[in-house]
Amino acid sequence: MLLHAKESLKKMYPVAKTYFGGLLPSHSFSVSDLVNPPRSSNIGSRYAIPFKVRSFTQCSLERCSADQEIVIAMGSNVGDRVSTFDRALQLMKSSGLTITRHANLYETAPAYVTDQSRFLNSAIRGTTRLRPHELLKKLKEIEKDIGRTSGIRYGPRPIDLDILLYGNSKINSETLIVPHERIHERPFVLAPLVDLLGASGEDGIETSWHSLSKCSGGFFELWNKLGGESIIGTETIKRVLPVGNRLVDWCERTLVMGVLNLTPDSFSDGGKFQQVEAAISQAKLLISEGADIIDIGAQSTRPFAKRLSPNEELERLVPVLDEITKIPEMEGKLLSTDTFYAEVASEAVKRGAHMINDVSGGLLDPKILKVAAELRVPYVAMHMRGDPSTMQSEQNLHYDDVCKEVASELYAQVREAELSGIPLWRIVLDPGIGFSKKSKHNLEVIMGLESIRREMGKMSIGASHVPILLGPSRKGFLGEICNRANPVERDAATVAAVTAGILNGANIVRVHNAGYGADAAKVCDALHKGRRLED
Repeated sequence: MLLHAKESLKKMYPVAKTYFGGLLPSHSFSVSDLVNPPRSSNIGSRYAIPFKVRSFTQCSLERCSADQEIVIAMGSNVGDRVSTFDRALQLMKSSGLTITRHANLYETAPAYVTDQSRFLNSAIRGTTRLRPHELLKKLKEIEKDIGRTSGIRYGPRPIDLDILLYGNSKINSETLIVPHERIHERPFVLAPLVDLLGASGEDGIETSWHSLSKCSGGFFELWNKLGGESIIGTETIKRVLPVGNRLVDWCERTLVMGVLNLTPDSFSDGGKFQQVEAAISQAKLLISEGADIIDIGAQSTRPFAKRLSPNEELERLVPVLDEITKIPEMEGKLLSTDTFYAEVASEAVKRGAHMINDVSGGLLDPKILKVAAELRVPYVAMHMRGDPSTMQSEQNLHYDDVCKEVASELYAQVREAELSGIPLWRIVLDPGIGFSKKSKHNLEVIMGLESIRREMGKMSIGASHVPILLGPSRKGFLGEICNRANPVERDAATVAAVTAGILNGANIVRVHNAGYGADAAKVCDALHKGRRLED
């Protein structure tokens, strides 16, 4: 059996390598790897167990004194689907499950019974000491509590929770089959499942899961047989970000985030929009020029900026926030609050902000992660070392491989966010242009966004697919390159940086001049569309 597993792994690894453009490192497998598989550094792998597929009989006789890693699929097409998922997550946590990873959120066409509303689908990975049928019973209780009743098979339902994988067990009973018998034919199941895996081949439990797929290339090959990434963004299946009262397909077109600084000391426009009237006028201008999101910041995060207290920040923010939510131009637009304080984020969302943009990714005020989880809004985690007063220190500017290190450090922030209760489908990543980076690092990051995604994919394929926000606007490195001391004169250079970023995988661009940014985005989107048509 071990020899068969070894041969399967040899066949499976090239599939994962191909999935990420051939950039995964070489890896040799041995029988000792299978008996005592290497552990990855991520939290989920702490529960990795030796590779040996167990029968249902053996599993059912055990008391499951050890934590078992599980994967549970989620589906809904009735009512407020996002809120239903949020409630299901909470009920699972209170029923003996520890959720360690989330897949992205997918809106999918109905299968089998096609005359019904579109579904939301996702999946979670976690641990439990519940035995398989005890777990099944808990999930059925959750479905009933949320409002599911008996109906036609594959028909409309407020919630559907299925056990896809349970430890390294094969289960075949009258009421439960694991792995789920229809995984191989369902894109809406395979896409979230693949999100929960890494492409490095170093996680022991994932190795056994791939062997259970009945495919030599594991779940990667099954997903590719159904179309893989080529079907994402079609009517069949789309990745979506729940924000405000809608679902945003961030791959459909690039979103433009307009900067509104309420500060006296921001590097580009400090002091211009401190008065409410001036701030509202600027918000209207940004919207008229094409901004989809207005990002309001009341604290400067330029190098060596003086840090305000939460109360001081709120004194600047609240008057503008209260007025901007009233203007008719905001209809259909989104509001973001640029803050690293939990208290400020909470108050801003209560007053109408739709998302939180944290330049520290939870490092300056860890409480913000719990707040974002409770508020159930998208959370932007940016890469920065230290804080604005220390981020440009010699130590924080040292990189051996900037893209690899940014990916690793951002992924650590993703793990903390997920364990704090923020599902992956609400996380946006920002590589932090201008923060803890020299000019050459900024350029490498802009051109290396796909490399950052691939590095993340080694640890979590789901994390490699989340939206990327890029903010090069008027930054100092553009001034150095173009010899433009005045930040306002860097808009043309910003367009060049934004264009390169979008063509390399950015989904949201943060700019001071929304008109230029929107034009750049439209051209890049047209180029992307033309490339897809050729493919």
